[in-house]
Amino acid sequence: MEKIRTRYAPSPTGKMHVGNLRTALYEFLVAKHENGDFMLRIEDTDQERFVDGAIDIINDTLEQAGLYHDEGPDKDGGYGPYVQSERMKTGIYMKYAKELVEKGEAYYCFCTKERLATLKTVVSEDGKTINVYDKHCLNLSKEEVEKNLSEGKPFVIRQNIPNEGTTTFHDELYGDITVENSELDDMILIKSDGYPTYNFANVVDDHTMNITHVVRGNEYISSSPKYQRLYDAFGWESPHYIHLPLITDENHKKLSKRCGHASFEDLIEQGFLSEAIVNYIALLGWSPEDNREIFSLDELIKEFDYHRINKSPSVFDVQKLRWMNGEYIKAMDEESYLKMALPIVDEVITKDLDKKKIALMCKTRIEVFPDMKGHIDFFEELPEYDIAMYEHKKMKSTLESSLTVLKETLPLLEAFDDYTNDSLYAMLSDYVAKKEVKTGFVMWPLRTALSGKEMTPAGATEILEVLGKEESVKRIKKGIELLERS
Repeated sequence: MEKIRTRYAPSPTGKMHVGNLRTALYEFLVAKHENGDFMLRIEDTDQERFVDGAIDIINDTLEQAGLYHDEGPDKDGGYGPYVQSERMKTGIYMKYAKELVEKGEAYYCFCTKERLATLKTVVSEDGKTINVYDKHCLNLSKEEVEKNLSEGKPFVIRQNIPNEGTTTFHDELYGDITVENSELDDMILIKSDGYPTYNFANVVDDHTMNITHVVRGNEYISSSPKYQRLYDAFGWESPHYIHLPLITDENHKKLSKRCGHASFEDLIEQGFLSEAIVNYIALLGWSPEDNREIFSLDELIKEFDYHRINKSPSVFDVQKLRWMNGEYIKAMDEESYLKMALPIVDEVITKDLDKKKIALMCKTRIEVFPDMKGHIDFFEELPEYDIAMYEHKKMKSTLESSLTVLKETLPLLEAFDDYTNDSLYAMLSDYVAKKEVKTGFVMWPLRTALSGKEMTPAGATEILEVLGKEESVKRIKKGIELLERS
């Protein structure tokens, strides 16, 4: 069997979209599942869309995601250069384009923008209006072509697709797909600036770099017949195509860059862990044989079978990602967790409190790290709160009973000096036993008075321990005051 070689070939145009990251991940998994090679190739032929710093974003994202490449701009495996603008300087694209011209599979086109503007237009699948070329320059004689070239007339080189017959290509998920040649346009291979188009450079590079499997979004299915014709024209064997389903938002519309969580950078900034992002994105279109959902990258490599990729669109569910991220946070070792959590605690709390203890309270309560802020802000300052919170049917707490509990526990807490969780719990448990009530009947009003919140990351005695005696007593007195005023 030939060694599997895949490539991730992004354009340096900005942040890495979730769909692009999934493509990179699947390319990586297809290769690594079979001990193959994963290559990084930078496709910068569209100079107008080039964004400074975007190559750094690509490298940083792949590194954070754990998608190490065996070959790339920084790691020559014998197939370099790995940046298309650098490959262009070798003359490789023009060489192959001219070979097609000699074979009659491509031709020089000297049409002006004005003439092209008069041609019939169609709306492409991505909603853009494009001109359908009428093969006007295909009829130029060799002498006319040479004259135009010698005069320095601007030109492009176009693929020559017959008007009749069909073209068939094979996809690993969709099977054989056949299209009428009359539906295909004579796409440009070499642009007027001398750069190859994305479509042409793609084919030349994949062949010359010995790529065996090409993974990409199914929006490229419509272009694949043109790629196939290029492979056939050169007499090359085409790679295995794997076209991935669309990723949509919760409204089943294409995931937009404007939605706030469409890029890897956005998600990292929102507090998601890179491991959780990779795990979740792996499941956007692929499913294992069982219903398992949590995978390390090594486990994904072992389990990934591209034949199990779905054809139907995948919904990017932020809530599901949040849940998964929460599972990853729960599984973090204490040192790694505190490294990420303590800076957030420092941001919220300026008082001299046990910040490590506060951070650890949240470990099983949060789904992303920024959630901590809303869980712990009450330690810094007691918020204004509605005394209706003291009422709780399950705990059988009312405003009256809560007032009684606070008034009776206040002197106990004022007289108590051992403000450790276990000692506080033991002391208050004695009070509960004497009153012959349930623990929650006492702890609910205490926790409410101490935090001013319905939900807290810890129970009353843990909060008492962190706040300390002076602040705890102060807050309980405030609760009594509020209840007496009602």
